[in-house]
Amino acid sequence: MSAQFKNLMEVLKLLPKTNCRKCNEKTCMAFAAAVFIGDKPLSQCPMVPVDMVANYDTQHRKINKIEQERDEALAALKNSIRKVNLQASAERTGGAYNDKKLTLKIMGKDFSVDSDGNLYTDIHVNPWVAMPILSYIRHCKGTPVSGQWTSMRELPGGKDWYQFFNHQCEKPLKKLADTYTDLFQDLVDIFNGQKTNNHDQADISVILHPLPRVPMMICYWRTEEGMESNLNLFFDVTAEENLGIEGLYSLGTGIVRMFEKLALRHGS
Repeated sequence: MSAQFKNLMEVLKLLPKTNCRKCNEKTCMAFAAAVFIGDKPLSQCPMVPVDMVANYDTQHRKINKIEQERDEALAALKNSIRKVNLQASAERTGGAYNDKKLTLKIMGKDFSVDSDGNLYTDIHVNPWVAMPILSYIRHCKGTPVSGQWTSMRELPGGKDWYQFFNHQCEKPLKKLADTYTDLFQDLVDIFNGQKTNNHDQADISVILHPLPRVPMMICYWRTEEGMESNLNLFFDVTAEENLGIEGLYSLGTGIVRMFEKLALRHGS
């Protein structure tokens, strides 16, 4: 019986990663995403051996099923928190334990978790953000933040994830910054962001603290004559140790969706 892919990286591991475009996608990562959501069969890549293709069915999943699987993964994460000693986790996660709850500062706001994985907060946190928060509680090694910034692709496990991260996080956030002129000021005012010296000569640089030991820097370059605008996200070099590469991708995606809702609410 043929198998189904459990995640995006399972598809990517079978591909040559040469970005040859023979599948009519710009990159192997883009093709892997299309295979994973069921838009394209694996056989459309001529570089994958026929016998290997035969081991997998075409994915019988729709895009909306990704949300369903996300919710199932979130439920599993909440359940797994029951195995975590929240009081002992406070120091390594940079949180505080009170009233049988672990409280973390998320974007400057209090976010608490109890031993059953129930979430308590005064702000709305979408599932894409809730998942990396719970993953952080489970897997954070407590490595101190170094103050050294790096891109997603330069992290140890980030090379295979970067193209997808760029497509799902950096590009939509750049589009938002291009049209939503108050974005960066709102990041400072609403999410406790900190404007900083221009990193890599960016026009605007803002540091956010979505998790205590996983800061994020957003750098934006405005449109200039002959050059388009640009936006990049940077993480501390210790980020992967405290959240994991998949968690960083989920965190970036969730934050972008949160900002998109903010833009719709406040107008561009």
